[in-house]
Amino acid sequence: MNDHLGRLQRVELREIWESESSGFTPWLAQPENLQLLAETLDMELELEAQERSVGEFRADILCKDLTDDHWVLIENQLERTDHGHLGQLLTYASGLQAVTIVWIASRFAEPHRAALDWLNEITDHRFRFFGLEVELWRIGESVAAPKFNIVSKPNDWTRSVGRAARQIDAEDMTDLRKTMVEFWTALKAHLLQRRSRISPRGIKPQQWLSVAIGRAGYRLGALYVATKKRVGVELYISHSQAHAAMQLLEQQRDETELEIGSSLEWIKASKHARIAVYFDVPDPYDRARWPQYIEWLTKTLEQFDTVFRKRIRALPDFGNAIASGLSIEDDEDA
Repeated sequence: MNDHLGRLQRVELREIWESESSGFTPWLAQPENLQLLAETLDMELELEAQERSVGEFRADILCKDLTDDHWVLIENQLERTDHGHLGQLLTYASGLQAVTIVWIASRFAEPHRAALDWLNEITDHRFRFFGLEVELWRIGESVAAPKFNIVSKPNDWTRSVGRAARQIDAEDMTDLRKTMVEFWTALKAHLLQRRSRISPRGIKPQQWLSVAIGRAGYRLGALYVATKKRVGVELYISHSQAHAAMQLLEQQRDETELEIGSSLEWIKASKHARIAVYFDVPDPYDRARWPQYIEWLTKTLEQFDTVFRKRIRALPDFGNAIASGLSIEDDEDA
C-alpha cells in the first residue's frame, strides 16, 4: 500500500496570468483550453475572435456552439465579479436575438450568482447565462492545472442534455437513423483510438457529423449517405458571404486538389457552399466493411483539415453579423 500521496495546492491566478487581456484570454482561446471549457459546458465551441467590438463594448472571446449554431460570448475576470461586468453582459444580451453568455471569474459574489439565476428564470430558450469560477491547482512541483466550476446555469440545462441523449436511444427511431448513430459512434471511437486531431463531439441520428475547423461559418463534415451508397467529406461554408469565400478558395483549386490527392466537387447552393469528395461503397449497411469506410473517412478528414484550415485562416473577415440589429465591428487596433 502506497501512503505517499500528493497534496493539492491552490495557485493564485495572477501567478500564471498577469492580466485578463494579455494572459488569460489568449490562453483560453487556444484550442486545447477552449476544449476544456467546452467539455465543462457540454458544448462544441468554435473560436470566432478575441477582443471583438460588440456595440460599445469588446467581448473577450466570441465563439459558435456547433451543436445548435448558437453564438457564445465569453467575458473574463481574474478577480471577484463586479457590477460593471454584469452591466456589460446585460448590454450584450439586450441587443441580440439569441446568445449564450459565459461569465468567468475567480470568485462569484452571491448577488451576481443570484442575478444570473434570475436571468435564466425570466428569459426564454434564446438566451442562456452561465457563471463559472476558474481555479488553478498543482501537486507538489507540478505545473498548475486549471479547473472550471459552474456556479450558475440555465434551469433546464441538465434536463435538455438528457432529452437529447434519450432521443438518440428512443425505441421508435428508424433503422436507418439507428444505423447512423452506430456508424458515427464507431468512427468517433476510431479517431479517439488513433489520437487523431479530428475530434467530433455530438453524435446525432443524421447523415453528417460536424467537425470544427477553427473559424465560425466553416466546418468539416463526414457524410454517410446510405441512400446513395456513398460516404464523403466536405468543407461546408454557411455564412452569408459563402459564395465570396468559395470564389477565393477556388482560385487555388489546382493546388488544393493536388494536396488532397483527388478531384473535388465545388458546389454553390442558394445560401451556402460546399467542397466535397465522395467514396462509393457497395453496401453501406455491411458492418464488416465499416472499418474500410471509417479508415477512408479518417484519412480524408485529416487531409481536409490540413489543407483547408490554413486557407480558411487566410480569408478576409466578411463582416458577418451576430444577429440582426447588432453587428460585430472590426477596430483598426484589434
